[in-house]
Amino acid sequence: MKSSLIRPALALALVAGLAGCGGSDKAEFAVKGTITGIVYPGAVLTTNGMDLAIAPAAKPGDPVTFEFPNKLEYGDVYNVQFKSTPQHQAACGTPANTIANYTDTAGRLAEINITLTCAVDDYPISGTVTGLTGTGLVIANGSTGNSGAIALPTTPTTTPIPYSLPIEVPYGASYSVAVITQPTGQFCTVANATGEMRDGAVSNVNITCVAR
Repeated sequence: MKSSLIRPALALALVAGLAGCGGSDKAEFAVKGTITGIVYPGAVLTTNGMDLAIAPAAKPGDPVTFEFPNKLEYGDVYNVQFKSTPQHQAACGTPANTIANYTDTAGRLAEINITLTCAVDDYPISGTVTGLTGTGLVIANGSTGNSGAIALPTTPTTTPIPYSLPIEVPYGASYSVAVITQPTGQFCTVANATGEMRDGAVSNVNITCVAR
C-alpha cells in the first residue's frame, strides 16, 4: 500500500521537474535597428504586438538605435512599421539606395538589424506676378539659394501669373524671397517675402511689377 502511493508521487515530481526545465528550445532573436534623421518627437514603432516610442538623439538628426522589449522565436515573421511618425516628419521608411529589411522571418539571418530613416517635411513657395510686361524677371529664395525665372506669357494678359519656386523648404526653416533680376523696363516688388515654413505650403508670396 505504501509502495503504491510512492510511485504516483515520484511520477508527479518527475513531471514537475521536466516542466521546470521546459520552455521553447527555439533560438530567440532581438528586433533592433537604427533610425537616422529623427529631429522631432512622436515616433512610435510597432511589430508583433509590441509598440516602442523613439525619441530624437541628443543632437537632432543623428542616428538613434532601438530594440523591442521582447525577443522573437525562430520562424516568427516581423514587420516593423511606424505606428506614428515624428512630428513634422511624415516621410519615414527605408533609406534611399538601401534594400528594405523591416520585414522578414526571424532566423533567416544571423540577427535582425533594421535600417530606417526620416526626413523633415518640405513645402513649396508660390504666389502670383501681377503687371508683368517685360522679360527677364528672376526671383530667388535666399535661404535655399533656389531661384526661378518667370516667363512672360506669349499672349499679353492682365491676369496674375502663377509661379512656384522649384525647391521646397523644410518645416522650421526660414525663407526670404527677393527679385534677383528685374524685367526689362519694369520694377517689381515682393509681398509676404519672408517667414518661417510651417506645416503647409506658402502660397501668398505675390509680386507686383510696374513701369520704371
